[in-house]
Amino acid sequence: MYFSTGITCCKVVENFLDHSFARCRIAQLKVKYRYMVKPSEIKERIEKLRQQVDDLRYRYHVLNDPRVTDEVYEDLTKELVELEHQYPQFMSPDSPTQRVGGKVLEKFEKVKHPLPMLSLNNAFSEEDLRAWEKRTSKLLSDLQQKKLDYFCEVKLDGLSISLEYENGVFVRGSTRGDGIFGEDVTQNLKTIQSIPLRIKDKRKIEVRGECVMLKSVWEKINKQNEKEGKPLFANPRNAAAGSIRQLDPKISASRKLDFFAWDIATDLPELKTHQAEHKYIQELGFRVDEYQRACKNLDEVLKFISQTEKVREKLAFGMDGVVINVNDLSLYQSLGVIGKAPRYAIAFKYPAEQATTILKNILINVGRTGALTPLAVFEPTFVAGSKISKATLHNMDQIQRLDVRIGDTVVIQKAGDVIPEVVEALVKLRNGKEKKFVMPSKCPVCGGVVEKRQIGEKAKESSTAYFCANPKCTAKNRRGMQHFANAFEIMSVGPQILDRFKEDGLISDAADLFTLKQEDISGLERFGEKSAENIIKSIQEHSKVTLPRFIYALGILHVGEQTSEDLANHFGSLKKIMAATLEDINGIENIGPVIARSIYDWFNQKENIRFVEKLIDNGVKIEVAAKPSSNKFSGKTFVITGTLDSMSRDQAKALIKQAGGKVSESVSKLTSFVVVGSDPGSKAEKAEKLGVKILGEKEFINLVK
Repeated sequence: MYFSTGITCCKVVENFLDHSFARCRIAQLKVKYRYMVKPSEIKERIEKLRQQVDDLRYRYHVLNDPRVTDEVYEDLTKELVELEHQYPQFMSPDSPTQRVGGKVLEKFEKVKHPLPMLSLNNAFSEEDLRAWEKRTSKLLSDLQQKKLDYFCEVKLDGLSISLEYENGVFVRGSTRGDGIFGEDVTQNLKTIQSIPLRIKDKRKIEVRGECVMLKSVWEKINKQNEKEGKPLFANPRNAAAGSIRQLDPKISASRKLDFFAWDIATDLPELKTHQAEHKYIQELGFRVDEYQRACKNLDEVLKFISQTEKVREKLAFGMDGVVINVNDLSLYQSLGVIGKAPRYAIAFKYPAEQATTILKNILINVGRTGALTPLAVFEPTFVAGSKISKATLHNMDQIQRLDVRIGDTVVIQKAGDVIPEVVEALVKLRNGKEKKFVMPSKCPVCGGVVEKRQIGEKAKESSTAYFCANPKCTAKNRRGMQHFANAFEIMSVGPQILDRFKEDGLISDAADLFTLKQEDISGLERFGEKSAENIIKSIQEHSKVTLPRFIYALGILHVGEQTSEDLANHFGSLKKIMAATLEDINGIENIGPVIARSIYDWFNQKENIRFVEKLIDNGVKIEVAAKPSSNKFSGKTFVITGTLDSMSRDQAKALIKQAGGKVSESVSKLTSFVVVGSDPGSKAEKAEKLGVKILGEKEFINLVK
């Protein structure tokens, strides 16, 4: 009776599925009710189920064209799981059942990408794009310039991912990481239904794309988290990134992530354009965003950018711009790479999204130098993918320039889609109840006297700043210790640990860090022997520093890394710096009267002298700067931008100085070389515009050698 009923049900299914699927359902019932079958029939059944389940997955998650109900899909998947469990000899790594079966990991392993995952330089205007095209054209021959056209696609706001396939099977997936090494997140990526576990191409192929969370899924998860009292995800991108980095694949699976492919990182000779790559990615079974277009020239590119911006907010996923690729792949070698950014592609970023809100209050933050920074507090407002409720107002000059008052309706945005800022006050909406902000005369933390000072060497660049004059201000002390630990690169001691050490009376200032013993820390709640050992080891390993690093760590007002270098190079020792007159310091190149006065005053305060002496007494050693080993770079000025793979930026600077060169933080016409690592930012672009010689990391190393 039940069996005949089941067959009848298959007739209904047959209305929207092909005959082979209906026959599969009948065979399923035979297995379920223990009809005799041969192993070969079981294997055939499993293979057909895999094909059917994978086809339904592809139609639902890639084509957005479901052919059956969720119940039918789940029923088929359940049968496949049962059969594979009963007949493990027929198990396959590319089976749909392997998507959620990964074990909980202890940590993510580092893996090297077959090819570096490059990052893109940004453009923010039509002028930027035309300048990019001009630079690109200069690198091409006349014949190549005639072949120059573009392929545009939306810049998805998610987590960049690499997928590797061997013999048609998905074998490894990893995050971008630093571009050279990423984290192996294969098990978590297998839970994403829009990533095929098997493709038809049997060659070694690497597909790259973006892991995203749709806005609707993000909102649903946040509503559930709010009900359960759990932290909310700030935006879909953070939610996607956090989900991929879960050690338990089942948690990743529950987040319903999506994957959009945008590149094949493997050289496939038959594909001549980036547009052809996109088409082939789709043929392999990947989801590709529909907002893409081949453009014959930059005018068509600009038109596509404008059209896409109009539908930006209506898209199901987050995006923050358009990626413009040189379409002809044969031009890529001629164009090459600058640092870790290709010259053959650029990302156009849309202007920061703006919103209006009510300014409820202006609070004060006290920094490590005692500087009082006003902080705008407003109604939580959704901007560029997340809710923000605070933004720095920088200083009183900024407040006066904006004419912003407590109670104002203000326009806010995220600078670069990241940093919240107040853009303007809508003065016409005032009702007369708004209040002007007045900087307090007493420090809001310690009650110390607030002093007014002029900042900046030149009149045009100067601004008014306010400082807590109390040397024992707890806020200054706390921020100062954090700055000191970062400058000494004691990364095992973060802000919370420093706070804990101070609360428990283990330290009163940063110098006390070097007197700590393992037993002091291991006795604290939530600190074990191992963590205590690691902290002490890190402190001891970083007790020896260069003179510039030591000066920078002191946190002297206006003294950054470059000024610390200038002081160290000029005087050569801490003793001479401490004994220097105001005239001596003022005579150093690049140090003006305001900075000179700040340095002189700092080293002529008794409590500061005692702090320096305490550091030395507690075991801090200042390394003697090595004299230049050659004059190879004499008269040459270098700027280093981005992250280098083979060395830290400090090590690169040391190599330059050992060869008699100088290092600057800004690019100008006087700059000799700009050394470019990954994520270089605007300095590399400025160097290109000024015609400054740009060195990749390998070129720099060869030049140093």
